[in-house]
Amino acid sequence: MPPGLRPVSGLISNRNMTSSHKSKKQDLPPTAWAVLGLLSFPGERTGYELKKWADSSLRFFYWSPAVSQIYAELSRLEELGYAASARSGPEEARSKRRYAITAAGREALAGWAADSAEAGPPVLKHGLLLRIWLGHLAEPERLRARVGEHLEHTRGELAAVREAMEHAREVPQWAFPALALRWSERQHLAELELTEALLADLDGLAAPASPAASASPNASDKPHSPGAPRSLNGLDGPDAPDAPDAPDGPDAPDGPDGPDGL
Repeated sequence: MPPGLRPVSGLISNRNMTSSHKSKKQDLPPTAWAVLGLLSFPGERTGYELKKWADSSLRFFYWSPAVSQIYAELSRLEELGYAASARSGPEEARSKRRYAITAAGREALAGWAADSAEAGPPVLKHGLLLRIWLGHLAEPERLRARVGEHLEHTRGELAAVREAMEHAREVPQWAFPALALRWSERQHLAELELTEALLADLDGLAAPASPAASASPNASDKPHSPGAPRSLNGLDGPDAPDAPDAPDGPDAPDGPDGPDGL
């Protein structure tokens, strides 16, 4: 079960449930909906407990907000009447305050989840691939080490996803979170496959070139027949004199047309 899960004990905040409620549909940032989504499951939780739960679920397929962001969104949700909180006394620290979703919050969240608007494409920002892209500035062994570290990190994340899946299977109400985690498991398996292929690609770049591949493609590097002269630009051309017809020895004519003029 996720950290901090407790049965709802009937949190009531008349101020939050009535006067602060706005019937107009709110244009909230995704982080606010994510925090409200954490509250939509049975139980009441502190901001710290919400953070721990986000770290063991949301981060595998979306992201986990910082504690400060969670408390900022909880304050916003309370102002809108979407969440209610309670504490044992006025001197109790904010970290001890427990939050629960309100009926208005559940209605708003259901409307947002069912919205027909495009969810938007997934955003990929792969730090390792950015370094690979700049590989011409790095040592090959350093790059390989980075890829190896990413491989181990991905294996650890995959193990964490599978552990979260086991927890989700214990609670029938978490069938849909379990589906999201199953997708995340497949995504991490694909990441492992891609990373292993990247290592193989790096090894291919580092492999010594064959004699044929190492030969320069420049015509100036091609071997010439013994005694065959080159043109001034280093390339054979139609204007190059014929070597066999050029006279040898002291009788060779001087001037630009003779071998000595080349």
